[in-house]
Amino acid sequence: MSHHTERPPAPATEPPVTIPMLQAWRADGRRIVMVTAYDAAMARLVDPLVDVILVGDSVGNVCLGFDTTLPVSMAMMNHHVEAVARSRPRALLVADMPFLSFHLDLADTIRNAGGLLQRGAAAVKLEGGAARVPTVRALVECEIPVMGHLGLTPQSVNAMGGFKVQGRAVEAARRLLDDARRMEDAGCFSLVLEGIPAELGKRITESLAIPTIGIGAGPDCSGQVLVLHDLLGLLPGRKAKFVRTYVDGYGLLQAGLSAYAEDVRAGRFPGPAESYALPEAVRAALD
Repeated sequence: MSHHTERPPAPATEPPVTIPMLQAWRADGRRIVMVTAYDAAMARLVDPLVDVILVGDSVGNVCLGFDTTLPVSMAMMNHHVEAVARSRPRALLVADMPFLSFHLDLADTIRNAGGLLQRGAAAVKLEGGAARVPTVRALVECEIPVMGHLGLTPQSVNAMGGFKVQGRAVEAARRLLDDARRMEDAGCFSLVLEGIPAELGKRITESLAIPTIGIGAGPDCSGQVLVLHDLLGLLPGRKAKFVRTYVDGYGLLQAGLSAYAEDVRAGRFPGPAESYALPEAVRAALD
């Protein structure tokens, strides 16, 4: 089966987004826009409009049919990072480090993270608080930029007893504030804050010099991230409280597919516009 399209548009003339740019925007108060993408087609869709593209391990839930992110492997992440990188995005490309890719020893961690950069990522993201400080330091010493991830960390779903808002108790809130400062001190250039009370998101953001990216962490973070398929309404079913769906993508796509199916069954597709004509000389020879 072949598929022919016109060449994708030339890369944007705007300069590529860099980590120093994000940090300057944090200082200037410019909000950072971040979304996920898992393949070249979606990366081309989002790239003109966003600042950061995250190839998230959420690919496991969104694209691969898993119930959690835990089964996602380095091989899977490498595959999807390569696909997104082929679109040559202007946005900063960040790749998630999946479960067990940074938990065993530092040599494996550096090799895994470095492999994501070799495949086109500009930085990696990893989950966890103070326990990850040695890991972050080791990666940063190898010139591998690291985005941290605190709060509701999906790879810890079993330890947390489910997908629950974090930091609602005094000690938990203090621990998150402390973890955020430790991750900044370890060298993280940014932090994702997920599933925490809005006021705590504000306090953490104000306590740091690096940008924070919120997902269910209130409006006062330095930027926001959503899973692309959630904000475009591409997946049916119940959404998390922090998701805002901007278009009924699932309904729109099903309507298009339904029209296609009806046209095929009724013999309306393909029509003359989608069909090739036999050259007159060939037709004459066949007759």
